[in-house]
Amino acid sequence: MYTKDGERYFIVDGHTHFWDAGPENWVAGQEEFARGWIECFHAYHGLGPEETHWPIGRFRKYSEELMIHDLFEAGHVDKAIFQPTNLRQWYKNGFNTTEADGAMAERHPGRFLVNTTFDPREGREGLKAFEERVKRYGAKGVKLYTAEWRGESRGWSLKDPEAARYLEKCEELGVRNIHVHKGPTIWPLDKDAFDVSDIDHVATDFQGLNFIVEHVGLPRIEDFCFMATQERNVYAGLAVVVGALMHARPKFFAKVMGELMFWIGEDKLIFGADYAIWEPKWQVEGFVDWNMPEDDELSDFAPLTVTQKKKILGLNAARLYDIEVPPELGLEPEIEPVGVRQP
Repeated sequence: MYTKDGERYFIVDGHTHFWDAGPENWVAGQEEFARGWIECFHAYHGLGPEETHWPIGRFRKYSEELMIHDLFEAGHVDKAIFQPTNLRQWYKNGFNTTEADGAMAERHPGRFLVNTTFDPREGREGLKAFEERVKRYGAKGVKLYTAEWRGESRGWSLKDPEAARYLEKCEELGVRNIHVHKGPTIWPLDKDAFDVSDIDHVATDFQGLNFIVEHVGLPRIEDFCFMATQERNVYAGLAVVVGALMHARPKFFAKVMGELMFWIGEDKLIFGADYAIWEPKWQVEGFVDWNMPEDDELSDFAPLTVTQKKKILGLNAARLYDIEVPPELGLEPEIEPVGVRQP
């Protein structure tokens, strides 16, 4: 929970990781890619405030104790949602796996929700393993990396028939929240595999699922907004938007937030700190303090209210994931004026 100026905010970090990118986890012959991946992450890390920067050694593999401190003791987070990324082609035990996340969650009951992942290129056996993970960890969501390498394949599309079978299984199992990385490219993955056009396709076909587009398709913000405004089940995951832009690119951050609020609205924006690229503390505090600058170029965009910020920082994710919010941290019910009846 975070309190500022008498207002209390229920914080759900919708995008967090517990990764191992240490050299001992690099696959032999794939060291260039394993090293390049985490060094690209570390470059993004540098977009946060200078006092939050980590040395590369800590960034590659941080401790469980540090993560618990940064999220829950210092970072104001009430609940955190794990979003796994396997990358087993480069990392022996995987980069950030459902199994590692699940073990962490079991050691800290009540703090984490564990999402899993799938890769349609794994076929029937992968589908079976996916169902087992969902049941084992109670997953209500998945994190998908359509640009992930597998053998000679350098990505896949949600339009693929094989992907449809996995999404049908999600519907069957009650895995409603489909988080898809669609944003900045991480070396050496291919930019085109992060295009948002396949979201447009499956959101129409699977209207019982929620598609949370992580990183909102940056830098293609207009493409995302025009697609998301027509698809009622598409949401904007703000990981990277806040962490990479609020401090380092404040004017661009204002433009992105303005476009998201204008086209999509506060009910479909989901906060995520993207730990351990960035810590949640400065993001939560900074976002509560932030508002639209008085700038002629931004005059189309209205300032954010406290209620809107509360929704974005936690209440929207709580709704999608059926997280119980203490009554005192929810929103005040709207009171209908006396003598006025709704039609």
